[in-house]
Amino acid sequence: MNINNSSQFSSQQNQSNFDVGLSRRFMIDRIFQIVCWTAVIIGLVALVVLLVDVLIDGLPRLDWTLLSEFPSRRASRAGLKSALVGTIWLMLMTAILTFPLGVGAGIFLEEFVKDTWYAKVIEVNISNLAAVPSIIYGLLGLAVFVRVMEPITGGRSVLAGAMTLSLLVLPIVIVATREALRAVPDSLRQAGFALGATRWQVISSQVFPLAFPGILTGTILALSRAIGETAPLITIGALTFIAFLPPLSLEGLQTPFTALPIQIFNWVSRPQKDFHTLAAAGIIVLMVVLLLMNATAVWLRNKFQQDK
Repeated sequence: MNINNSSQFSSQQNQSNFDVGLSRRFMIDRIFQIVCWTAVIIGLVALVVLLVDVLIDGLPRLDWTLLSEFPSRRASRAGLKSALVGTIWLMLMTAILTFPLGVGAGIFLEEFVKDTWYAKVIEVNISNLAAVPSIIYGLLGLAVFVRVMEPITGGRSVLAGAMTLSLLVLPIVIVATREALRAVPDSLRQAGFALGATRWQVISSQVFPLAFPGILTGTILALSRAIGETAPLITIGALTFIAFLPPLSLEGLQTPFTALPIQIFNWVSRPQKDFHTLAAAGIIVLMVVLLLMNATAVWLRNKFQQDK
């Protein structure tokens, strides 16, 4: 009897000491929700204002001349032909260089390297490399790909620009590959090992096909970042005025180039208002190319997920 009384007394004492504070918790929850919605609304409003301003300025100049003509000193005759083709060249070469290197490195680090201290050091460094400012990659590309490897790249060429952008997005592709592989359940790996398959057979036939949509999405989103980068291309010396197209051959990889961000930057820096209108139209073209790349990523991801 005494024990029951003491337990009841202890329970009442704990309840009196415990402050539920539901009203205060709900109030904090509402404040946090309001702050989050405010941040989202401010971001959306800023984005909408920028888009509307660009569309108002650029749509009147968005015509076939803009896409079919080379850059000119006269705003009425200037176009994005060489910059658009140079951007497509850069993105194709960047994808060809980045995909095998990034995916291969991600598979090796995630599936073959044991969980040791140096593996953790490599993982931390790769994550930090993804946050390094792009101008640093530009300086590295200028020193290595433009100057040291000039006999191979041809100096300030399409190949040097693509290799520089590959360095920029390579850590992102590696991280995306590792995250996609981690999302595959370990039970599939264990089932493959139980059937006598080697590690490579398990990865190539079971793990990689399931992780491929995620890897592909991460790669294309990384390329979407590369297409808008201006600082590394300016650093390695991409030209702002090119009145020819690189030939569709290996020799074309060693020719000078320009890209959409470079051309837009050049037009924005000019004092004439007509070039500012051209820059707005160029931004619209760049956004369309970017949206096409993202739409391709979504379509490919859905396609491979349905095929599984």
